[in-house]
Amino acid sequence: MTMTAHQETIDQADQPLLRVRNLSKHYGMITGCRDVSFEMRPGEVLGIVGESGSGKTTLLNCLSGRLPPSQGRVEFNASRHGLVDIYDLSEPDRRRMQREDWGFVHQNPRDGLRMRVSGGANVAEPLMNLGRRHYGDMRQASLDWLNRVELDLSRIDDKPRTYSGGMQQRVQIARNLIHAPRLVFMDEPTGGLDVSVQARLLDLMRELVRDLGLAAILVTHDMAVARLMADRLMVMKSGAVVETGLTDQVLDDPQHPYTQLLVSSVLQI
Repeated sequence: MTMTAHQETIDQADQPLLRVRNLSKHYGMITGCRDVSFEMRPGEVLGIVGESGSGKTTLLNCLSGRLPPSQGRVEFNASRHGLVDIYDLSEPDRRRMQREDWGFVHQNPRDGLRMRVSGGANVAEPLMNLGRRHYGDMRQASLDWLNRVELDLSRIDDKPRTYSGGMQQRVQIARNLIHAPRLVFMDEPTGGLDVSVQARLLDLMRELVRDLGLAAILVTHDMAVARLMADRLMVMKSGAVVETGLTDQVLDDPQHPYTQLLVSSVLQI
């Protein structure tokens, strides 16, 4: 490796995985999110918290390439391009980056699964999208991941519509992690599940994120979920970030009145 190439490798390693600058999304006179800026490093879990209507889902959709912002930049350190604004990429290049480098776990697993094919086929599909063609290898990879998310392996050929909500969410998680993404977006991943199912699923997600060294952005209204999963928090109100910091710092010593209200409402339950 030449000195120049070596320096380029060091420079890229020193760059953040994700850099967001002055991101805003407007719907006419309505503001979805405004003037959001932050950076993320590999292996970091960022929680975005706030009440319904605070702008956190709009922000997540802008960050994940699903909703073009009105202004600002979303720069990702893509394996093929280095640090680049995802909205400067061509549509094919952005979709390729989303397939290769990202995962997206929906709140409703039915939005992230193909309900007419088997659970095993759902898990293996990202490998097919990356060019894998050996059926036996892909089936074994599906079995390995279904085992990692603690799903009964005898159900591998059953369709997701026959699974419970918690089982569907486990399949969706396996589907999103099997291709070793560098960044995973999670939109209320335990919302709508029974409390007992939520607890085990959260433990499982935390173990997988830590074991794999994933970077993740987690949107939630649940402060207990945020405390368990996130290293750092951003608190949103009316489309703006009103407080940010280490998770324990924000939750144990909130500075903004809105954050104080959110934390106190949890303590009163």
